[in-house]
Amino acid sequence: MSNPKMQYRKLDKSEVSLSAIGLGCMGMSEFYGTTDDKQSIQTIHRALDLGINFLDTADVYGRGHNEELVGRAIRDRRNKVFLATKFGNVRDDSGAWVGVNGQPAYIQQACEASLRRLGVDVIDLYYQHRVDTEVPIEETVGAMAKLVEQGKVKYLGLSEAAATTVRRAHRVHPIAALQTEYSFWTRDPEDGILSTTRELGITFVAYSPLGRGFLSALKPQDLEQNDYRKNHPRFQQGNIEQNLRIRKHLEEIAAEKSCTTSQLALAWLLHQGDDIVPIPGTKRVKYLEENAAAVNIRLTQDDLQRIEEVAPAGAFSGDRYVPAAMARVNK
Repeated sequence: MSNPKMQYRKLDKSEVSLSAIGLGCMGMSEFYGTTDDKQSIQTIHRALDLGINFLDTADVYGRGHNEELVGRAIRDRRNKVFLATKFGNVRDDSGAWVGVNGQPAYIQQACEASLRRLGVDVIDLYYQHRVDTEVPIEETVGAMAKLVEQGKVKYLGLSEAAATTVRRAHRVHPIAALQTEYSFWTRDPEDGILSTTRELGITFVAYSPLGRGFLSALKPQDLEQNDYRKNHPRFQQGNIEQNLRIRKHLEEIAAEKSCTTSQLALAWLLHQGDDIVPIPGTKRVKYLEENAAAVNIRLTQDDLQRIEEVAPAGAFSGDRYVPAAMARVNK
């Protein structure tokens, strides 16, 4: 595939240029079936060659493995990368979810551990992965701000935070980015979140912009046994039938645009505003190149209207997480 000409978008009110499409690295370590470190590092290197400079990881992905993997991949290319990682979701040694921790002392420890695993001196963007409702957001962000003062972090972010939480956090220290799920099949941010980030000048980072792969050519029946999507509500009987019908209509629109459904989904997000940066995840160079090429797709008002008709807000069936995980979002 020929190299697409990557486009760039500013991070909040700074002079930092983020590639209009980033790379989510989570699936390189777990959750989405079999992993291959060598293949994943090749994918990260190819991303940098394509001008994708925005890499997203978290300490919880693979219980540290993903940060180590990303660190190995960028060791001799650090100056090409805007590196984002997260803290706050806690798991035990067996991998079971323990809870969310936003305590100041924990934040300091978590950051220093991430720096070691990544093999870097500073993290470009440090997110609270989920809001700890037992700790006032002012205390959590105050501790994060100290990391900026110490030179360990450059910019602060939140993930899956409610509009009121974002406002409270922003009063303590500027929040550069809010990361929340956003795509055809999850349009919750349109209900107050996006208007808040735009008012405050905060970049919106859209994770799972391909609906956890559903908006690609993914066949749910082909998922591996260790792929957590097998238990995802929207992949279950009673929901999947409706969701596949919607995807078929989107596939028809994509075919008319001479692109894939994944590219259509990413192009749609890019058309929602210059403040939005999607970070599709992939382990493979083939899909990385396909995603990167979405920056070249132009959607007309007619295209956008047709998409709205077949995939309006709330059209997809099922919750976007299992109940326990849904309880941790938009706090």
